[in-house]
Amino acid sequence: MAVTKKDIFPLLPKIVREQEYVRYVNRRIKTKVEEIKEEILKEFNNHPVTVEIEGGVSSSNISGTLNGITNLFSFIGFDSGEKPIDPIRRRIEQIAPKFRISPTGIITYTIEFPTAKDIFEITPLPWAPGRSWAKGIETGISGIGYYIKKVSNSRSGLGIQSKKPVRTGVRFQNTQYISSLINKYTKEIQKLEKLTL
Repeated sequence: MAVTKKDIFPLLPKIVREQEYVRYVNRRIKTKVEEIKEEILKEFNNHPVTVEIEGGVSSSNISGTLNGITNLFSFIGFDSGEKPIDPIRRRIEQIAPKFRISPTGIITYTIEFPTAKDIFEITPLPWAPGRSWAKGIETGISGIGYYIKKVSNSRSGLGIQSKKPVRTGVRFQNTQYISSLINKYTKEIQKLEKLTL
């Protein structure tokens, strides 16, 4: 005799409440989420923008955003010794699944996953808190024509913004960063919703 969904449904609450099954589901989802998180962190940590900013004031412009004139740490104006990448990394590390068993015995889960907007909100520009430096990497940050290397009165210890232009014909080179990373792995997270356990 064939077994149909109608036959199985009344047994579902009992099945899913079996501790071994619940542990299996939790373990399977957690493992998948951890794999995705590790991939995100690896790609984020190796991104030229991340590497350049973490290199601090002595870093070279490996991201190519500033025509080699200076580095992102100094140009954005981070304080010497500051670690602007840390808040982003901590937010990514918080990615985790949450589980719930409904009265009908269905296991559902949600995944705490940041949006690009979430990241932009925790990456304020030092001199304009209402704007995000991480978003600026993608959309542009003005002022490269006014940047001069000068230790005194410099947040970073390398350069300051002049009141008058010191060079022409140069502009910040926008580059993909947080948005593309989040979009890419959001699709990976969405695939988990279709996972058959």
